[in-house]
Order: sequence, then structure tokens, then C-alpha cells
Amino acid sequence: MKCPFCRADNDRVIETRTSDDGFVIRRRRACLTCRRRYTTYERIEAVNLRVVKRDGSRVPFDRNKIRQGIERACWKRPISESQISELIATLETSLEGEVEVATEKIGEMTMNLLRKLDDVAYVRFASVYYKFETPEDFGAAITNMLATPPKR
Repeated sequence: MKCPFCRADNDRVIETRTSDDGFVIRRRRACLTCRRRYTTYERIEAVNLRVVKRDGSRVPFDRNKIRQGIERACWKRPISESQISELIATLETSLEGEVEVATEKIGEMTMNLLRKLDDVAYVRFASVYYKFETPEDFGAAITNMLATPPKR
């Protein structure tokens, strides 16, 4: 593993932990050249899951796109990084065995998981997902959210 600071290929693993329900290995490393520390993650490479977009095109599943959307929705909310990682791991576990999945299914699953975590993050994510344009769109989403309990 090359050090991200000095690019030396000379490091030592200090600590190893599993996270995300055992699907990710987190390794804390120390560069023996510059003495700086950094973290690496190892995860199982999933079968090439394809996402069917609204226009019919197919693209590879990218967990980083989902992470970015969730992080934007959770910005300045009392949600930890580990809760976001757990949410993404739950989503990925739910998609295991699928070859192709529609963006609508991923969006709905993500919103259901966010709703259990934080109502404000849910509304923020929904506003982008459903492309809200007016305050009435937000009001309708909030009214709907308050009228129906989150799916378990």
C-alpha cells in the first residue's frame, strides 16, 4: 500500500477492525518513511450490479454516489458517519443477488432508511429525488410523511 502523503511503499498495519456488519475491513496504517498514519478500507467486490436509470440507460452501481446524496441530506444533522455507513451497508445488503435494479427502487429504499434515521434528512433527500420546485411540494411531502408511519 502506497502512503498517500509521501508515496512510499513501506508501511505497517497498526490496527485492524471490521465494520459495516463485517463486510468491510478497516486498517489503520503507519508509513515507515514519513511516520504519518492513514486508514484504508477493504470491501468485498460485489457482482457487477447495474442501475437502470430513468432514461433506460444502464450504469454500474456506485456506492459513492449514494453516499454523497445521503451526506448532503444529513448535512448539519445529528447523524454520525457510522450511521451513514450502516445505512449504506443495509441498502447494499438489500440489493444483494440483484443483477439490475431501477433507480426508483434504490431511491425509495434510501428514503425509507433515512426516514427511520431522521425526518429532516428524509425530506431533504426526497426534495432532490422528486425534484421539488415549489413550497407546496415540500408541504405535500411533509403532510404525507406525518400521515404515514415509516416502513419497517
